Amino acid sequence: MRFICSLCGKTEPSDTRKAHCDCGGLWKLDCPLPVFDLAEIDRDEWSIFRYRRFMALDDDSTWRKTTLGEGMTPIVRLDENVLLKMDYYMPTLSFKDRGAAVLVAHCLAIGVDSVVQDSSGNAGNSVAAYCAKAGIRCEIFVPEGTSPKKIDMIRAHGALCTVVPGNRDHCADVCREKVERQGVYYANHVYNPLFYEGTKTYIYEVYEQLHRIPANLVIPVGNGTLFLGVMHALEHLLESGCIEKMPQIIALQPQTCDPLLRAAAQGLPEPAAVSPTPTIAEGIAIGRPMRGREILEYVYRYGVRFIHAPEDRILDARSALAAKGIYCEHTTAANYAAYLAYTEQYGPTPDCLITMCGAGLKSDH
Repeated sequence: MRFICSLCGKTEPSDTRKAHCDCGGLWKLDCPLPVFDLAEIDRDEWSIFRYRRFMALDDDSTWRKTTLGEGMTPIVRLDENVLLKMDYYMPTLSFKDRGAAVLVAHCLAIGVDSVVQDSSGNAGNSVAAYCAKAGIRCEIFVPEGTSPKKIDMIRAHGALCTVVPGNRDHCADVCREKVERQGVYYANHVYNPLFYEGTKTYIYEVYEQLHRIPANLVIPVGNGTLFLGVMHALEHLLESGCIEKMPQIIALQPQTCDPLLRAAAQGLPEPAAVSPTPTIAEGIAIGRPMRGREILEYVYRYGVRFIHAPEDRILDARSALAAKGIYCEHTTAANYAAYLAYTEQYGPTPDCLITMCGAGLKSDH
């Protein structure tokens, strides 16, 4: 296993402390994987690490010291057209636990004892929880306006939580400046490719549970944490002969912060320049997605369709889900709002899987 720069192609050992390549490019992971086979799943392990044969891990023991039983979330039927993957049934109540479990295990394996991370809340909370389990010091930077309950959870895990004035992108800039100035390890869900080794298990689980992949997948895209993991896993299933073709990916962004949607509409290779304005879908309010070029390459390669989550319909979507027993956070409700908008634009969309990313109690503010 090694890191490869996405810009210049330089390689680096995966135990590097560098947050990125010297040229500024972000790391990709180079780790050949065996053909995916359901028979190779460790069915005695009730966490994402049941798929460890198909994951890039430093060893076969460190993850045992950090896992909190993440993953194996149920799929439930909402109606005749929609299935919900209940990914807020996680230790910290969000899907980010998939990536944090792998990234923190990597930190422990290479001897990292202190990390920093920037987040809109969920990823920071996940990293804080797994660092607490691993005995690693942790500081999380969040932008002002972050859900107070997310901040409370981060601090409950013993992490230092620093609230940064301004928007999400500025928060990331402040955190990265500390990384460059002090050399502390950047346990970030965007920069570090090990995080996607966790989020890709979303697809492995769906395939194990359904023995197929639904025809349509609704995926929220801010920094692309879930999107990239999903695409990595789908390509793996395709190359392994498990599926015959890619499903239709329905990617969503807020109306008030949509650099990737705009870029895709214009066929641009990089995210469009936008000036984000507030949205209640705080988890995907990313004006400058650092892996935007990589995301757009997948968009064009597989015909991904973007759709807005209508800002004025997110709370209605949340209420509609709650009325059926699904109590999710605002960003997660945006997924359903976007799906409804998609059906209005493209017509009935059956056999659709929507991710329920975060629990409702985290955004009651």
